[in-house]
Amino acid sequence: MSERLPILKPGELINILQMLGFVNTRKSKGSHWRFCHPDGRKVTVAVPKGKTIGRGLLRKILRDVNISVEDFKKLL
Repeated sequence: MSERLPILKPGELINILQMLGFVNTRKSKGSHWRFCHPDGRKVTVAVPKGKTIGRGLLRKILRDVNISVEDFKKLL
């Protein structure tokens, strides 16, 4: 059974990505920011103002950065 993920604000997710070593490499005119890790992993995060990142999108982002739900929850 999969674990339930929390619903996060974009700023909270960005802080966790930065703790993991990801660096913001690009901000688009819209609400998408691109993060890269020194080992080559890349992820795009939607950063809409006043909205949250849903569980489905968060699960996709965790797959992209190759981190398990359990390890992610430890970082919260």
